[in-house]
Amino acid sequence: MDRISKHISYKEATRSATALRLGIENVPNEYELQNMEMVAKKVFEPLREAVDAPIKINSFFRCEELNKAIGGASKNGKQTSQHCQGRAIDIDDVYGHVSNAFMYYYIKDNLDFDQLIWEFGTDHNPDWVHVSYVDADSNRKRCLKAYREDGKTKYMDITTS
Repeated sequence: MDRISKHISYKEATRSATALRLGIENVPNEYELQNMEMVAKKVFEPLREAVDAPIKINSFFRCEELNKAIGGASKNGKQTSQHCQGRAIDIDDVYGHVSNAFMYYYIKDNLDFDQLIWEFGTDHNPDWVHVSYVDADSNRKRCLKAYREDGKTKYMDITTS
């Protein structure tokens, strides 16, 4: 497979410096690929069209071994990050076309999603944006803000704000 969507290559969607360094094969199966294609179709490509410029993908698919290695979401030792199912993507406007806040609010106000996370940063701009998509019937439209407390990542529900 060469592409996940018009603007996302397979290589970009599965790339991880940590996986390379640790020799982890970060390869999605067919189910995970289908999920990745859906996230791209329903969230990334409409956002990319609105921005009309490149958007950096910090993280898309993560196999369970990789998710564990980077300290991704888990519960009782089971990797629970939606990245492990190909259902989540972390994006960042490092190119200066728009702000991460613009992308966050564009997604919130215009697109369907499961979870949308304002990842750290300031009250004016997150360091990056995490967004996930399950399906039209299951998406929760849940908005969170990540922050650190006592060295741990915590999440505040900001769905209604």
